[in-house]
This record gives sequence, C-alpha cells and structure tokens, in this order.
Amino acid sequence: MPHAGCPHQCTFCNQKSISGQLKSITPEDVDKAVRIAVESSPEGEGEIAFFGGSFTAIDRGQMICLLQSAKKYVLRGTFKGIRVSTRPDAIDEEICDILKENLVTSVELGCQSTDNEVLAANKRGHTVRDIEESTELLKKYGFEVGHQMMTGLYKSSYEKDIKTAEKLISLFPDTVRIYPTVVLENTELCSLYRSGEYKLMSDDETVELCAKLLLMFHENGIPVIRMGLHSGGNVEEGYVAGFYHPAFRQLCESRIYLRKTLEYIEKNNIKKGNVLIKTAPSAVSSVIGQKRSNLDLLRQSGYSAKVSASADVGRFEVKVEEQI
Repeated sequence: MPHAGCPHQCTFCNQKSISGQLKSITPEDVDKAVRIAVESSPEGEGEIAFFGGSFTAIDRGQMICLLQSAKKYVLRGTFKGIRVSTRPDAIDEEICDILKENLVTSVELGCQSTDNEVLAANKRGHTVRDIEESTELLKKYGFEVGHQMMTGLYKSSYEKDIKTAEKLISLFPDTVRIYPTVVLENTELCSLYRSGEYKLMSDDETVELCAKLLLMFHENGIPVIRMGLHSGGNVEEGYVAGFYHPAFRQLCESRIYLRKTLEYIEKNNIKKGNVLIKTAPSAVSSVIGQKRSNLDLLRQSGYSAKVSASADVGRFEVKVEEQI
C-alpha cells in the first residue's frame, strides 16, 4: 500500500520504489493475491499482510473494507491471520478494537529509531514515547507486535543504532525487521546525499553493525524475521546508494560465524594448521561464507578449515577441533 495513510514524507521514503506500484489497493486486489497465494502455499499456514504505508492511518472506511475482504479467508481457515504495518502514532484503543474484530493477529510498528533527534531529522513525525505507548497498548490487546528499525539514518550513528536495538529489546517485541538505509531517487535523503550533508556507512561497517544487532536480538529471544529490503519491485530502478544486497542476511550471519570461530580459536588456544569447524546443519553455508570468504580469511590467519554439520551445536555457535 504505497504511502497510504502516511501523514509525513520521511526523508528516506519513496514507496513507489519500495513497493513497485502506485495505485491504491482494493478488495479485488486482496482476492487476487489470495488466489495466487493458495496455489503455492498450504492452506491455513500463512497470513494476509498489508504493508507499504501506514495501514491504520488510511481512510477508516477503506481500512475496514480491506480488513473484511481478508477476514473471510481467515474464517474459512485459508489463512491463520492478518498482519499489518503502521506508524507508532497511529494506534489507539479504537483502532485496536477494529483490528481485533477483523481478526488481525500481528501489528508491526515502523519505529526506525529510538533517538528523538534522529526521528525529527528524518521527519518521522512521531517520538520514542509513541513507540513505547503503542507497543504497550498492542500487547495489552494480545496482538503479536513487530518492530522495524533502520540503520545508518541521517543524523544517526553506530552507537545510536546500538542504543535503538537496546531500547527495542527492552520493549520485548515478538519480532524485528532490520533495514539498512538505502538512498532512493526523489527523496530528501537523496538530495542530502548528493550535497554531501548525508554520509553513508561503508558496506563493511553496515554488515558489521547489522551482524551485531542480529546477535543482540537473538540472545534476547527476539526473532529477526527480515534483514534488508526485498528485491524486486522498483528498488533497483530507484536505487542511488547504500548497501542493498539480495542475500544481506546471510552476509550478516556469516560475519557472526566468522567472529565466533575466531573467538573460539583464541579462547581455546587452537594451533594453526588444519581445523574442523562444527556447526548446526542449517548454518554450514553461513560458516563457509559467500564464495568461501570465511574459509579464505581463516586461511590467511593460518587455519585450513573444513566445516561439518553437528546436531549438538546450537544456532550461532561453533566448535573448532585441531586436525592432524
């Protein structure tokens, strides 16, 4: 729902580039999306999701009409629930009552930052207090609450992004999405970037930061369900600068596993030479790294490594053994 319901024009936002469309969503679009989805997914397992704008801030009649279009599929058991994304300052008790009545199960808040200076500089139009109050109210109503944060925003920093994650963790959301800032055409941020006023983090700094954030949320039991913008739509067409990669999550996970491997080697005094790295079966490719990048870096440090799957090793954990 490109820019629908948004009362502000954030510095970084060009919803046409993010969503790939401009037209308003109709109940007929909901029906069409459902028909496509049920052809490829088992019934009853997925959600109908309204993303792109601030769903609870759109025209009230349109919002209810779209929800009712989706609700019938939940009642039939075709989907398990409805997920919406919105602004932290577009949640109140009346909205919660409407969402509950129409079988919405998950609400994601576009928090972006928990630094009021950063929020103001990027023209978000809400404050940290709005994030706190809306999260508390949604939890009171029993919704699954998701938080979305952005890294590398105008006027932000590595330290401020870490503090944002710490603040969000203290609010105990059920899920989190992490989006590194991407500069898109026809945005205020693009003008700031081209004038030199806005400086981007390097690609390596972005991966290092987001890997740290991913691990922070993991260690606090909060699933990160998305990292980086989805590929497709018109993102590539509108892209100007910033770290945009279709496998961004794997890059971050690989960085975590590289750090974990080096820490294990140092802590356990593993001698240089041939080593075997044991990790969870699902993590083998991340330990190896894209194009074997982690193994190449380990080799430069004097370790010729092989990777083995082990059911005894947890997520983001490794065990390193010396090999003769």
